[in-house]
Amino acid sequence: MTDTAGQLSGAPGRTGAAAPATIGLAMTALIVLMFSLHIAVGAKYLPLPVVLEALTARDPTVFDHMIVWDLRLPRAVLAVVVGAAIAVSGALLQGVTRNPLADPGILGLMAGASFAVVMATSFFGMSAPALLPFIAAAGALGAAAVVYGIALLAPGGPTPVTLTLSGAAVTVFLSAWISLAHILNEDGFDQLRVWLTGSLAGRDLSLLAYTGLPLALGIIGALLLSRQVTVLAMGEEVATGLGVRTGRLKALLLAVVVVLTACAVTLAGPLGFIGLVIPHVVRLFAGSDYRLIVPFSALAGAAYLTGVDIVARIALQPQEISTGLVTAMLGSPLFVFLVWQKTR
Repeated sequence: MTDTAGQLSGAPGRTGAAAPATIGLAMTALIVLMFSLHIAVGAKYLPLPVVLEALTARDPTVFDHMIVWDLRLPRAVLAVVVGAAIAVSGALLQGVTRNPLADPGILGLMAGASFAVVMATSFFGMSAPALLPFIAAAGALGAAAVVYGIALLAPGGPTPVTLTLSGAAVTVFLSAWISLAHILNEDGFDQLRVWLTGSLAGRDLSLLAYTGLPLALGIIGALLLSRQVTVLAMGEEVATGLGVRTGRLKALLLAVVVVLTACAVTLAGPLGFIGLVIPHVVRLFAGSDYRLIVPFSALAGAAYLTGVDIVARIALQPQEISTGLVTAMLGSPLFVFLVWQKTR
């Protein structure tokens, strides 16, 4: 089955193994570069030798070292982690739904996770960091179920277009309830205002103590399932003929997507269009083989969000833009182009 799936998906053979390895090394180098720049630039520029010294020989009494460890390093780490998680979620959604417009934000998962967190923290006082990933996961799963249910009732069933329209409707609906929650509880909502725009500012690395393991398991699950996603993306009949249990596979993929999305929203709020943009870029050099798309999406997503967060911090100095606003400004034109292309 491996050989058959590889031939059908256009996977590179042994002779082409060097190309993916070279691309992977280049993308890893790009992450290192973006990570270093992320720590170096800001209100106060830190030369790269100073950054390296702070990372390798930390001195708590040196002000520049304090900037690196207390402010910039946590934000850079979260940018890498969240970017990888959202990009992989988008790649899996596009594969399992065979929908080039699929994205955790467009299909309503991020809105569901955000809605659940807002309601739980603003009205029920459930703000313990250990609970937030579970609350966000429940919200994302509930939103996914509603979106699929609406698309299922539409003429023609859950097609890419009906799923996209259903996701947009659910997102708008939940956003309205979040706005209502703001009106009813302004004091409790203030701490969530910036988070809801999608921001890495002021986030604490301690949140990784609660989301790190689920994130790691989600990425590992995505990598293990990637070969079967390649087959599933060719159509359910083809996948069934090749021995893939499509129902079980879809359930596992949904679980992986929900976990990754929930953890990303917990860490940084709803960051839209990353899961849409990155898989499309990756397919330009990785083809249709999800054994390459998934790991390359993780690397590209990490580098992309790290670079976007640099722009968010320095574009309007001394003021700072929410990272989610920058991802929306960059991603929405691609979304419009894809919709136009899909309707031609």
